Amino acid sequence: MRGSVTDPTSAPGHRHLRRAAGTLASAALLLPLLGAAPAQSATDMSSAGRLQQAFVTAAAEYHVPQSVLLAVSYLQSRWDWHAGAPSVSGGYGPMHLTDPRTALATTEHYAEGSEDARGDSARAALHPDIEVPADTALPARLRTLPRAAELTGIPADRLRTDPAANVAGGAALLAAAQKDMGEPLSADPAAWYGAVARFSGADDTATAAAYANDVYDVLRTGEERTTDDGQLVALAALDARPKLGADTAQLRRTGLRAAAAGDDVECPKSVSCVSVPAPYEEFGDNDYGNHDLGDRPASQRIKYIVIHDTEGAWDGVLNLIKDPTYVSWNYTIRSTDGLIAQHVKAKDVAWHAGNWDVNARSVGIEHEGFLAAPDAWYTEAMYRSSAQLVKYLAHAYGIPLDRQHILGHDNVPGPTTSTIPGMHTDPGPYWDWRHYFELLGHPFERTGGAHAGLVTILPDYASNQPVYSGCTTQGVPCTAHGSSEVRLYSDHDVNAPLIKDIGLGKGPTDGVNDLSSRVSTGQQYALADRWGDWTAIWYLGQKAWFRNPAKQATAVPASGLLVTPKDGLASVPVYGRAYPEKEAYPAGVPAQSVVPLPYTVPAGQKYVVGDTMPGEYYYAVTFTTDSHRVVIGKDLCYEIQYGHRVAFVRAADVRLVPSAG
Repeated sequence: MRGSVTDPTSAPGHRHLRRAAGTLASAALLLPLLGAAPAQSATDMSSAGRLQQAFVTAAAEYHVPQSVLLAVSYLQSRWDWHAGAPSVSGGYGPMHLTDPRTALATTEHYAEGSEDARGDSARAALHPDIEVPADTALPARLRTLPRAAELTGIPADRLRTDPAANVAGGAALLAAAQKDMGEPLSADPAAWYGAVARFSGADDTATAAAYANDVYDVLRTGEERTTDDGQLVALAALDARPKLGADTAQLRRTGLRAAAAGDDVECPKSVSCVSVPAPYEEFGDNDYGNHDLGDRPASQRIKYIVIHDTEGAWDGVLNLIKDPTYVSWNYTIRSTDGLIAQHVKAKDVAWHAGNWDVNARSVGIEHEGFLAAPDAWYTEAMYRSSAQLVKYLAHAYGIPLDRQHILGHDNVPGPTTSTIPGMHTDPGPYWDWRHYFELLGHPFERTGGAHAGLVTILPDYASNQPVYSGCTTQGVPCTAHGSSEVRLYSDHDVNAPLIKDIGLGKGPTDGVNDLSSRVSTGQQYALADRWGDWTAIWYLGQKAWFRNPAKQATAVPASGLLVTPKDGLASVPVYGRAYPEKEAYPAGVPAQSVVPLPYTVPAGQKYVVGDTMPGEYYYAVTFTTDSHRVVIGKDLCYEIQYGHRVAFVRAADVRLVPSAG
């Protein structure tokens, strides 16, 4: 959805967990896990090594193994500081210490824009009025910073603004958790599994165990990166040691409640997953909500996974999903610990994307977060939990792990011309697609030669910082921040006008929600031209330029299939949905109009093919399912990367051409 200025409140709720996540080894860890960071040299002690030294100092002071402290911090923040700004769940600094005074928002889910999440023109538009839930007391997982202040004697303000103090606060919390369980402050990292589980802030053993397992995965593999403020931090890999397990008795001594058994959820065993069902209820004059019952993949394939952000805090959003008059999505993922809640089964059709064709072929995943708050940042715990869920779904339903099938909500096309301006723009420019696909095990990379006919957008997230405005106040520049997106110009000059999207009915801006002239990491486009450090692509029927210097490339050569209008055609229409031809509809199912968007593919232009599919329409306008039908046509369509959003063209209008070497 669109990002907006948010309200400083939060609404916690209740959760019902099903089971411990993952298979935990029963034997205790016997071998010490050493290998935290390499020995400090004089160079390391420079400004670029201050944070590494902070881990050394805090580990020694609070008697926590340095490797454990580093691994926990990595799962919290990837060691980033975010200039002292809080995450979506009010967490500060490298250790993500949470503070109840942080601005936690409860802005309603689809707060801005006119998008009908159902996106089905066969039914009246759905724009429900939603009352935002009232505040309740903050749970313990959102009050770790005051607790760290008590344990260390360090003022809360310093814990928020000083990365070294923040690391010390995290070490103190880990040590306190270890003592509370009656465990010694061992030098053996293997003995800290229970304390790590407690640090997650989860209130049940399933979520805490899933979090701790991820931390110990980081211990095994090691990590090294330069943080957002230029700090080089390293954790040496421990993969040469025996496979790490865990003493399950430690979990029982954490004092956390046991996970409830029996919830029927569709999640990988490596995560913690709960069932918070979206209601399927009838009300009013033949109206019902908040999703449609289906029979996927038997009735039709699931082709897409759509990534959203909630524009609201966890507990308030979970209250919204329980409202039958509201809309729905399949999953929500919590920021603090990566807990997943499933709301709608994959076989059923949730109302989330604003395009009925995409809804009928997709699964929607919401992430606790805010598009327009660049430093209300996503935790590594949430990224990793989300990636595990997406890998599970992709394997189960044969969904390719690429940007043509793993879409942002901002990549979903408006189904008709009138809907284009109201389509939502999440997860926005600050979602780290590059890192996300690395976690998915499908990193973006060069796949074409020197004369390739298309490119994959691939800027360096941290150093790529286009100027956006409107994060807090319209027209006011947003905080400088890394971004997945690259800006497009009408000529090879940063002073040239931005590319215009005629479907929006207004001129382009640098607004954080204005997608007119932006491409995103992982998206692919046909090469149109080159000029020095500039590259041009075909985009929205225009030649669009972006800076792509060899020494700091924002795109790499790629290979693939392209479409171009058939010979003799001046242009071909572009569609927002791939519906069947009129003749395919059986009696009793009204034929849906196939009206093109205000865009075309002109002769001579080329666009990257994402998928080939027959026209399909899922007819579901009644509460009972006896009248539901999946209509499949004979005419084929191609999904193409047309602008920032994908679109569709009829196969009969275009010809396929391979990209050049």
